[in-house]
Amino acid sequence: MALNISPLSVSRANALSDAKTEIKNLNLYYGKFQALTDINLPIYANKITAIIGPSGCGKSTLLRSFNRMNDLIPSCRTEGEILLDGSTILGRGVDVVDVRRRVGMVFQRPNPFPKSIYDNVAYGPRLYGIRDRRELDQIVEKSLHQAALWDEVKDKLQQSGTALSGGQQQRLCIARALAVEPEVILMDEPASALDPISSLKIEELMQDIVKEFTIIIVTHNMQQAARVSDFTAMMMIDDKHSGRLIEFDDTQRIFTNPKDKRTEDYVTGRFG
Repeated sequence: MALNISPLSVSRANALSDAKTEIKNLNLYYGKFQALTDINLPIYANKITAIIGPSGCGKSTLLRSFNRMNDLIPSCRTEGEILLDGSTILGRGVDVVDVRRRVGMVFQRPNPFPKSIYDNVAYGPRLYGIRDRRELDQIVEKSLHQAALWDEVKDKLQQSGTALSGGQQQRLCIARALAVEPEVILMDEPASALDPISSLKIEELMQDIVKEFTIIIVTHNMQQAARVSDFTAMMMIDDKHSGRLIEFDDTQRIFTNPKDKRTEDYVTGRFG
């Protein structure tokens, strides 16, 4: 089935700058199994795009395509194009390490390193060659401010990051991602393991940092997708159990007037 893109979304897309990152005609395989089929998806700068759909439809696989994390799976291969600022991120000549610096990732469960809060945030900058203590201090403070965590940890930067609460740990992981100054941030169910108050803080954080970054989020929480995102991509499984993108539009339109009946059924809770 053809991807549904409404006239409203096309009009708005034309009013925006070119896509920050874009997937064109992507097919992804794990061995002989095709996990994603003919995906076309633009992601616009300084916007939050939510990827939704039932379990097993390929949302996380699609998300990991934006920074080639799927390459870590030996059986994985891709066809098509993945562009970042108009340039391909696929191919042998591409520096994958640099791609993953420019396109950072925050995972479903908080995964701070067994290091101090300071060293968690400074890890990436040190990896990229920054050794000056004053510069590292500035990066750590700025990143923790951006992650809305500085005021809570500024007096205990040498304490272990694993000693923080779950919500604080996730914000620490966000600060760690921000410390290398990415352009795009991928978030795979970033609040699913957190309590409602911590989840709300993550949502508020996303809406604040999107002024400086482009965010793509995978979520099963329809209320969260409706609250935080500007655009929404709806995925489904076809009869071969391959993930397909069936609709992409302004979030408001997806949740109030979707073009595809399957989208309507999913966002209203009739299935999923």
